[in-house]
Amino acid sequence: MREAAGRMALTFRYAEEADTPLILQFIRELADYEHLLDQVVADEAILAEQLFERKNAEVLFALEDGREVGFTLFFHNFSTFLGRSGLYLEDLYVRPACRGKGYGRALLQKLASIAQERGCGRMEWWCLDWNAPSIAFYKSLGAEPMEDWTVYRLSGDTLRRLAES
Repeated sequence: MREAAGRMALTFRYAEEADTPLILQFIRELADYEHLLDQVVADEAILAEQLFERKNAEVLFALEDGREVGFTLFFHNFSTFLGRSGLYLEDLYVRPACRGKGYGRALLQKLASIAQERGCGRMEWWCLDWNAPSIAFYKSLGAEPMEDWTVYRLSGDTLRRLAES
């Protein structure tokens, strides 16, 4: 995507392993915004292994005139009902100084395009209940909240105990 003349130019690029420190920085900024910074245990070594060695997820940067101003981290899931993969958006973040320029929308448009190119049946993500600006933004795009579903999670000691039982 390119902005009109006289405005900043927005481009996209996939992350490379050398971007691992920047990815971690974006994750921490997002976690701070979400009041969850104390829950970030990822470090550069974990991210490099998971993203670039195991290829468990992908990162796409939004660049304003060549400078990274936002990112999204996503991976594929699968819908048995559709019989097709989906694109799961784990993180979407635009730095505060660059908000209000349409970059979040542009990132979502780019992800929708990737999902279409890859034959995905849908795109999904979670949003914190208190995040009214994001909820309004997602609804303005036509996204529908999944009100009949509750997210469940096993992690840490609970996950370990179940695995060992």
